[in-house]
Amino acid sequence: MKKIFKRVNKKLLLIGLIFVVAALVFPYIVSATTDDAEHQSNVYATAWALVPPVVAIVLAFFTKEVYSSLFAGVFIGALMYANYDILHAVETTVVIIRDELGANGGLLVFLVELGIIVAMMQVSGCTRVFADWATKRIKTRRGAMLATTGLGLLFFIDDYFNCLTTGNIMRPVTDKHKISRARLAYNIDCTAAPLCIIAPISSWAAAVSSNIPAESGIDGFILFIQTIPYNFYALLTLVMLIVLALLQFDFGPMRKYEKMAVENGDIYGGTGDLYAEFSGTSENPKGKVIDMILPVVVLIIGSVIGLLYSGGFFSGASVVKAFSNCDAFIGLPIGGFFSLMFTIALYLIGKVVSFKEFTECITKGFEVMVPAMLILVFSWALSTVCRSQLGATEFVREFMKTSSFNMNFLPFILYVIGTIVSFATGTSWGTFGILIPIVVAIFGEVNTLMVISMAGALAGAVTGDHCSPISETAIMSSTAAQVDFMQHVLTQLPYAMFAAGLSGIGFLLAGFIQNAFIVLAIMIVLTVVILIAIKKYLEKKEAV
Repeated sequence: MKKIFKRVNKKLLLIGLIFVVAALVFPYIVSATTDDAEHQSNVYATAWALVPPVVAIVLAFFTKEVYSSLFAGVFIGALMYANYDILHAVETTVVIIRDELGANGGLLVFLVELGIIVAMMQVSGCTRVFADWATKRIKTRRGAMLATTGLGLLFFIDDYFNCLTTGNIMRPVTDKHKISRARLAYNIDCTAAPLCIIAPISSWAAAVSSNIPAESGIDGFILFIQTIPYNFYALLTLVMLIVLALLQFDFGPMRKYEKMAVENGDIYGGTGDLYAEFSGTSENPKGKVIDMILPVVVLIIGSVIGLLYSGGFFSGASVVKAFSNCDAFIGLPIGGFFSLMFTIALYLIGKVVSFKEFTECITKGFEVMVPAMLILVFSWALSTVCRSQLGATEFVREFMKTSSFNMNFLPFILYVIGTIVSFATGTSWGTFGILIPIVVAIFGEVNTLMVISMAGALAGAVTGDHCSPISETAIMSSTAAQVDFMQHVLTQLPYAMFAAGLSGIGFLLAGFIQNAFIVLAIMIVLTVVILIAIKKYLEKKEAV
C-alpha cells in the first residue's frame, strides 16, 4: 500500500485536497454566515466570487502545472454557482467551455493560422537563414535584446500578434547570442500588452473604447488617447526593458537563468527544449531571408485590413472610427488567412517546400498551438465563471460605491484594484469591462482627474495581466519564446512588481500634481537611478 501511495503524484494529491476542502468545508462556512438556505445567492457578488481564481493562482504557483490548476479554479467556481450540486457543476463547466470556444473561436483560428505559417517557415529553412543573416549584423547580446525590443515595437496592432510574430522571428537570433528563453519571453511580453495599451491604432484601443457606456456621450477613442501619457506602468515597463538591455544586467530568478545561458549555453534553464518536436530548424537550402520577411509583411498588412474591414471602413467609416469599432476576433483571422494563402503560394510556386511538406505543416502548426489554446480556453472559462456566474463585477462595483476617500487618491486606488482584479482573472480586457464603466459613472464627464483615474484603471489591468500566472499574454509570450510557462511567469514577476511599485508612486503623485509630463519625467529618472543602484549592489555583492 505504501508503495502505491508513493507513486501517486503529490501535485495531484494537492489538487484533490483542494477539491475536497472546497466541496465539504465551504458550504458550512457560507451557511454559518446567513440564515438563507440558498447558498448561491449568498456567494453571488461577494468576496467569495474571487475564490476560484485565487485557488487557480495558488495551485499554479505551488504545482508549476497550469492546466489542472486552471481547471480546478473553473470547476470550483461552477460548484459554488451550482450550490454544490456535482452534476449541475459538471454541466455548468461544460457549457461555459463550450460557449467560450464559440465566442472566441476567431482567435483560435488565428493561432492555428500562425502556427501553420511558422511551421512552414521552419521547414523552408528561412528561419535558419534569417538567423544567420541577423547574427552577422547583430554582434552583441545587447544588440540582440535591443533588436528584439525594436521589432516588438513595430507590431503594435495586437498583443497576440506581437508575441507570436516577434518571438518566432527573433528566437534564432537570441539563441545565437546565448540569451535565455526566459529573458526572451520577458522581452516579448513587455512589447505586447504594455505597448498595445498605449497604441491608438490597436485592438486594445478598440477594446477600451467599446467599454465606454454609449449613454455617457464620451468619445472613447479620444479618452483613450488622453490616458496614454498617464499610463505609467506601460511607459515605465518599456523604459525598464531598454535600460536593462543597455546596462546588461538582470536581477531575481532571471539572473540565474541568464547566467546559465552565458556560462553553460543552457538557454532553456534546465528544462531542455520542451518544443523540440516542433521547433527544429531545417537545413533546406532553398529558403531565403525574403521568404521570412514577405509573409510577415503580408500578415501585418492583412491584419490591418482585416481590422479595418471588421470596423466598417469599407462601408464608409473613417479610419479612426473603424479601428475604434473593430473586432480583433474577426479582423485578425482574416489577416491570418490571406497571409497563410500568400505563404503557401510563395513557397509552393517557388518550390521552397513540397506539397507533402506543406500538408505536414498543417498538423505541426496546429499541434504547437494546442498548449496555448488549452490554457486560453480555461482562462476564459475562469474569467466567465467569476464575472457572470459569481458576480465578481458587481462585487467590485459595489465595493467602489460604498468606499469613501479623498478623490485625489482615486487614480492610485483604481490602479491597485485594477491590478488585483486582472491578476485574479488573468485578463486585461475583462478588467476593462469591470472598471471603465465605474470610472465613467463616478465622474460623468471628462476632466483631468477622470483621465488620470481612467489611466490608473487601464494601467492596473495591464499590471495584473503581466503578473498573473493565468495571463493570456504570458501564455502567448512563453509559447512564442518556446520556454516553460511557469519559468516565464516566475522570472518576469520581480520585474513586473518593480515597475508596478514605481507606477503606484506615479499615480499617487499624478492625483495631486495632475501633470503627466512632470510626473512621467520624475518616474523615468527614478527608474533609471534605482536600476543602476541595483546593478552596482549586485556586482559588489558577487565580488565579495
